[in-house]
Amino acid sequence: MSKIGKLPVTIPQGVSVEIMESEVKVSGPKGSLSVRLPKKIDVEKKEGQLIVTTQKVSKQGRSNYGSTRAHIANAVKGVAEGFKKQLELVGTGFRAEVSGSTLTMLVGFSHPVVFEAPEGIGFTVEKLIISVEGANKEQVGQIAANIRAVRPPEPYKGKGIKYVDEIIRRKAGKAAKTVTGGAGA
Repeated sequence: MSKIGKLPVTIPQGVSVEIMESEVKVSGPKGSLSVRLPKKIDVEKKEGQLIVTTQKVSKQGRSNYGSTRAHIANAVKGVAEGFKKQLELVGTGFRAEVSGSTLTMLVGFSHPVVFEAPEGIGFTVEKLIISVEGANKEQVGQIAANIRAVRPPEPYKGKGIKYVDEIIRRKAGKAAKTVTGGAGA
């Protein structure tokens, strides 16, 4: 059995959970999410906790068991606290601004790059740090990855869009030629 799947999911104050046949609906102060349940996976609510169980002990059943529990835990945490990814703009003249739900970035192209925030996602910009926030962990991560893909950091000077905690492996540039008084002199 999965070590992750065995752990119960604690339901915090202000979060309500509704268990249906094929999905679990979670709602809280940050919004509401639903998690689809695979076949042969059951969820029950006991004493303020959600317990995930599996009916079938096969390789696929064990995989679904652990990942379903993780998706439910992410949904509960997302509607209670929310998720946040931060990106940093590194480069001369690089800047970003937010107006409403639109993120506009100037990152060295001849045109500005515009991102529209989908439902449930918010952008904030402080100096050169872009924050992507929302209740759905998967969606927040994907939007942040899409923003980073516009101008990934290059290995020589480190210019581009990177995650705040990301470490860029730098390469040495061209080495200067040395002049030697060898056989041809």
